[in-house]
Amino acid sequence: MNTDILQKAKAWTLAPFDESTRKEVADMIANDPKKLEDSFYKNLEFGTGGMRGIMGAGTNRINKYTLGRNTQGLANYINKVSDKKDKSVAINYDVRHNSKEFAKLVADVLTANGIRAYLFSEFRPTPELSFAVRHLGTDAGIVLTASHNPPEYNGYKVYWNDGAQIVPPQDQEIVDEINKVQFDEIKFTPNEELITYVGKELDDAFLKASVAHGTFDAPNRSNIKILFTSLHGTSIKLMPEAMKRAGFSDFHIVEEQMQPDPEFSTVKSPNPEEPEAFTIALKKADEIDADLILATDPDSDRIAVAVREPDGNMRLLNGNQTMAMMDAFLIKKWKEQGKLDGNEFIGSTIVSTDMIKKIGAADNVEVKVGLTGFKWIAKMIREAEGKQDFIGGGEESFGYMVGDFVRDKDAITSGLLAAEIASEAKSNNSSFFEELLKLYQQHGFYKEGLVSLVKKGIEGQEIITKMMHDFRNNPPKSFDSSPVVRIEDYKTSIAKNIKDGTEETLQVEPSNVLIFYTEDGSKIAMRPSGTEPKIKFYFSVHQPLDDIKNYKEVEKALDAKIERLKKDLSL
Repeated sequence: MNTDILQKAKAWTLAPFDESTRKEVADMIANDPKKLEDSFYKNLEFGTGGMRGIMGAGTNRINKYTLGRNTQGLANYINKVSDKKDKSVAINYDVRHNSKEFAKLVADVLTANGIRAYLFSEFRPTPELSFAVRHLGTDAGIVLTASHNPPEYNGYKVYWNDGAQIVPPQDQEIVDEINKVQFDEIKFTPNEELITYVGKELDDAFLKASVAHGTFDAPNRSNIKILFTSLHGTSIKLMPEAMKRAGFSDFHIVEEQMQPDPEFSTVKSPNPEEPEAFTIALKKADEIDADLILATDPDSDRIAVAVREPDGNMRLLNGNQTMAMMDAFLIKKWKEQGKLDGNEFIGSTIVSTDMIKKIGAADNVEVKVGLTGFKWIAKMIREAEGKQDFIGGGEESFGYMVGDFVRDKDAITSGLLAAEIASEAKSNNSSFFEELLKLYQQHGFYKEGLVSLVKKGIEGQEIITKMMHDFRNNPPKSFDSSPVVRIEDYKTSIAKNIKDGTEETLQVEPSNVLIFYTEDGSKIAMRPSGTEPKIKFYFSVHQPLDDIKNYKEVEKALDAKIERLKKDLSL
C-alpha cells in the first residue's frame, strides 16, 4: 500500500470526521486495500460536466466532506469577489441516492457563511437550475447530479451568475480556494433563516420561456403522436406540462419508467445514448403507432429522439443527427422571421459532426466550435453578447440548447423543438426523418460512430494515459488505407499539415484531445472522458447522397467504413 494513501486515509479515522465515516475508513484499512486505494489515491476534480464520483468515504468519493469542502471554498470565493450585500446561490438536485440530503448539506454550508440559498423543494431538471440563476439573480448555482452515470455515482456542478458552468480561469480560481480549505474549517451549522425554498413559481417561469423558445408556427400540434420516457429521472416534473402548454395533445408516457428511481431499475444504464434504454419505449411505440419517441437522462439535460423511417420502422437518431436537424430548422425559422443579417452564430464542438459547418455556411451563419461540454458553448455566448445573436447549439452526446435563456443543454426545450419539427414536417406531407435525408442530399451524408472503453481505478487511469501518449508520439499514418493529412493536438494547441509540414495554432483552450483527418475526408478523434473512467473514440465519415431513395445503400457503405476505421485501432 502506498504510504501517502495510507496516511491520508488514517486522517479520516480521526476528528473532524463523524463516527460513521471513521468506521467506514477503518474497515477499508483493515479489510479492503484495493477499495481504500481507489477511495484515496486522488481528489475528485472538475471535468467537462463538473465533479462526479462514487458515493462513499474518501477524497476520491462523493460524501459530506468532499461536498462540504467544495462548498466552503466556493463560499469563500463568492464572499471574496462579490460586492453584493445579499449574496445568494440557487441549488437543485436530481433523483439519485442522497441527492436531496446533499443539496440540503450544501445549503447549510452556504448559509453558515452568510450566503442565501434558494433551494428547490423537490428534484428538478438541471436546465431549470441554469434558468433559475439568471431569473433569481443569484451569484452562482449548484446542482447535485451525476447525469447518466450508474446508480452508485453522484456529482456536483457549479454555475456562475450568467447561468453557465464555470470555465477557465474562474474554475481554477475556485479550485484554488477549495484547496485552501481544511476539513475542520468547513462550516456545517446552517442559518435556516437564509434558506428559501423554491418550486412552482420558478417552474411556471421556466415553462413559459421554454415553450416560447421551443415552438414556432406549426399549424396543428395535435397531428403527431409522441411517446415520452423520463428513464426514471427528473424530466417527469416538467416535460408533460411543457407539451400540454405547447399544444402537443397526443402525448403518451412510458409508465414503467415514469416513477423516479435512483436504481434506474428498468435499464442497464439510464443513458439515452444507449439503444438498450429504448427497449420498452420501442415496443410501446409500435403498440400505439407513435410518430416520435423522446427520452431524457436522469437530470434531463440530454435528449434522445427516435422517429419513423419511410418503411415504418422506428429509428434511433444519434446526437449529431438530432443536432443537425435542430440547427437547420432554427436557422430556417430565423430566416423566415427576417432575423438573419449575418450577425448570428450556432455552437458546436470539436468531436461533433462537421456537417454543422455546411449547414451554417448555406445561410451565412457562423459556426463556432469549442471543446466538448456545454460550458464552452455558454462561454461563446458570453463572449459574443452585444455583438452576435446565438441561435442554438449542440454536441454529439445528445445535448442541445435552444437560444440563450438557459446556458446549458436543455432536454425540455429541445424536446419541444423536436416535436415542433416533426409536427411541421407531417403537416407538409413529410416526416422528421425525410427532412434529415433532405439535409444529407444537400450537404452530404455524414455518419458517425463512437467507441467508449471503460478503464476503472488507478490502473485504468494509467492505461488511458499511456494510450493517449502512444497516439500522440506515434501517430497513425493512415486509416482504412487513406493517408492522414492533418493532426490536431489540443493538448499542445498545434495543428499539423502532414503533407507540407506546416503548423498552425488551434484557437481553443488546451485539452487532452487528438483528432486525425484523412485524405478521403474521414475524421477520427480520441479523448479521455472528463466525467467517467473512459477513453472515447469518435469516427465521422461522409459521402454524397444523390437520391433520397438510395439512403440505405449509402448508409451501409458508411457504416462499413466506420467498422474498418475501428479495426485499424483494434477497437
